Amino acid sequence: MTQDLTTSPHALPATPSPSTLTCDGETLSCTEALPGAVRAPATTVVLLHGAGTGSKARLAALQGDFAARGCRALALDFSGHGESTGSTRELSLARRYAQAVAVVEERVPASDDLILVGFSMSGQTVADLVAHFGPRVTGIGLCAPAVYANEAWPLPFGDGNGRFTEIIRTPDRWRDSSALDVYRGFGGRAVLVVPGTDAVIPPSVTAAVTEALAARARFTRLELRDADHMLGSWLRDHAADRRRLVNALLD
Repeated sequence: MTQDLTTSPHALPATPSPSTLTCDGETLSCTEALPGAVRAPATTVVLLHGAGTGSKARLAALQGDFAARGCRALALDFSGHGESTGSTRELSLARRYAQAVAVVEERVPASDDLILVGFSMSGQTVADLVAHFGPRVTGIGLCAPAVYANEAWPLPFGDGNGRFTEIIRTPDRWRDSSALDVYRGFGGRAVLVVPGTDAVIPPSVTAAVTEALAARARFTRLELRDADHMLGSWLRDHAADRRRLVNALLD
């Protein structure tokens, strides 16, 4: 288990600094929050926003909290989101994965412990990254996560009327998602954050993710009973709940 040996939980949050990264034909906007003192072992946290209007801007306070606990904390805008180039119509789960891989490979030291925190659609992206990076990933945080049918993975999101939308709106098509197998095999630290009201993620999906994570991981289910699906916004505005997530992942 990762231990905090050199930093105080009461350290002041760091302010994320901006940068860009060119990959996948796009210019991706990134931010990085650096710790004043470094955890032992050195740890980098990568924060991945959800779909729709999701962006890294909502995660800046959470980045700062991780940095205050001695972690390097990175966040990116996937293409078509926030300050990155591109269109969400042309984005796909496969492209999200490729963009996140590029950020980790270019910005995260290979010697660092790697913690991934994903919101909503990035529940699938976190699983894809765990499958790619293997034991390099020591912890995952999943906030109202979604998982998707394997057939949907390479398809562009489109305008809401295409094949991707048809697949994800078909009841129970998500059950063949590769993400569930990845989570069943994950043996690191795992925290699942569940809002009290979620009008986006079906309870059956949350139950399946819970069961998968409980198979091998050091697993904690963190319930925020007053929150809704927009956990990025909720955590931005509720410092105590941010601390609960950070503490659950790091302590």
